[in-house]
Amino acid sequence: MLSLALLLVSVFFSLILCLNYSTMGNCLNLSSSETIFFKKNSKPLPIETLFQLPSPIPTWPPGDGFARGNIDLGGLQVSQISTFTKVWASHEGGPDNLGATFYEPSPLPEGFFMLGGYGQPNNRPLFGWVLAGKDVSGTALKQPTDYTLVWSSQSSKIKQDGTGYIWLPTPPDGYKAVGHVVTNSPEKPSLDKIRCVRSDLTDVCQTNTWIWGLDKQINANGFNVFDLRPANRGTQALGVTAGTFLAQNGGSSAAASSLSCLKNAQASLSSSMPNLSQIQALVQAYSPWIYFHPDEQFLPSSVSWFFKNGALLYKKGDESHPVSIEPTGSNLPQGGSNDGAYWLDLPTDETTKERVKKGDLQDAGVYLHIKPMLGGTFTDIAVWVFYPFNGAARAKVEFINVALGKIGEHVGDWEHVTLRVSNFNGELKGVYFSQHSRGTWVAASELEFQGGNKPVAYASLHGHAAYPKAGDVLQGNGGIGIRNDTDKSKMVMNTGERFLVVAAEHLGSLVVEPPWLNYTREWGPKASYDIDEEIKKVEKLLPGMLKSAFDKFVKGLPNEVLGEEGPSGPKMKDNWSGDERS
Repeated sequence: MLSLALLLVSVFFSLILCLNYSTMGNCLNLSSSETIFFKKNSKPLPIETLFQLPSPIPTWPPGDGFARGNIDLGGLQVSQISTFTKVWASHEGGPDNLGATFYEPSPLPEGFFMLGGYGQPNNRPLFGWVLAGKDVSGTALKQPTDYTLVWSSQSSKIKQDGTGYIWLPTPPDGYKAVGHVVTNSPEKPSLDKIRCVRSDLTDVCQTNTWIWGLDKQINANGFNVFDLRPANRGTQALGVTAGTFLAQNGGSSAAASSLSCLKNAQASLSSSMPNLSQIQALVQAYSPWIYFHPDEQFLPSSVSWFFKNGALLYKKGDESHPVSIEPTGSNLPQGGSNDGAYWLDLPTDETTKERVKKGDLQDAGVYLHIKPMLGGTFTDIAVWVFYPFNGAARAKVEFINVALGKIGEHVGDWEHVTLRVSNFNGELKGVYFSQHSRGTWVAASELEFQGGNKPVAYASLHGHAAYPKAGDVLQGNGGIGIRNDTDKSKMVMNTGERFLVVAAEHLGSLVVEPPWLNYTREWGPKASYDIDEEIKKVEKLLPGMLKSAFDKFVKGLPNEVLGEEGPSGPKMKDNWSGDERS
């Protein structure tokens, strides 16, 4: 007991000395073999928390290839690995100047090999994956013949855990590397550490989001780490993301081509896609909640409600004889191009017109497009929402908030969010929020959830762009932009309550597309107001130095945002057969 008391007293006084003589956080020597490190004002980094969805992933209804754990790319079987062993970390540089951490997948299933390591910024919880490969053809994978050291942190004056080394595998002839190896030792990794992939099972990659660099923002002439994605993406594209990263010095194009993505060489991309009952289960698990701003006047409705309540079809050259539209759109012209020959508009009766513009939230539902993405390794569920009317935009010009008159008003507004689900296990990996002509991907770890695994989306006031958080977002730069105000209110749509799968090409005739989906012309008329005149009205409220900047900004907006063109339907959007634009 006495020796224990003496030890505690020694520890106490040593601690006092350490705290008095160090401003960095110092060590306490307990004995020649024991050392404790104290960090002053330290707090855990976000990456030290492992993200998991709020609720367990459901057991999906039975099917063929969906959520079976592995996917065959044509002689190369791949598995999505989300468990890791930490190799090296930096504690500064990169997003939010918090550094990044690099891992290797572990454990691997029997017979599978690492294809590359995983890296992630420290400013968000750990949530990622890489693919591991199993050679089922006998020639799909081979060891590298050597390694090249791409970069070392040895001479970098950064806070770090030891020293990190990033290696590029040298593939044998006819093979390509799809990922780096990271070590905390200067010795080259074992040749058995990783596998290269036969060239015909690979595709061209491009850099995507920034993972890390020595600076607080991307330095084109410095060292940077990016995640990778296939250069060609869409419902028919074969490229598969391996989940690996690219280490790049000075932004050279040669470095960008040093790694490849994978390719699905199977005859069909639908083998791992969900069947109809699995789609229904996915929607029930992940269908988003959409909140509308408390001041929103123009709410969504169903398409059939819009038609039944007086929407009209106009034909060029016969504008005086508009036609009422059947509830399913069966009398709308089908196919063709958006040639301006037809357009839709609101009822002519003013009272009815004002009522229809406000929509009907109680009637509203969502329309789902189910499509393969990234070589059939993911399912994208595009959740489309229809609004009879898009309200006028509002702008912020430096310190002044201004209403833009009629600018931004248009009939027939289509907006969407897209759920990206792993076909390996059915886990929600991210959500795309459409925002006018573009949008943004948000990882599941950064989403707001409600009612289990259902993400929350916020529709902006009047414009209906989708955002992952409540608040005000300025679309623009230099202090001038369109205001996108979002907030929670009692007006909310649980999209899982009323939904209709309108397209799932991989299911063939099991999903019948409604006639209105194949109406390829505009859902609203061209603007009936003078854009220049509306701009002049606003400029009267602005100081002289801001007038020209505002004029330039407004005229640079897409015509659909301005209201100069009637919006097109979902099937005419680029993302219908392509990837989302971010």
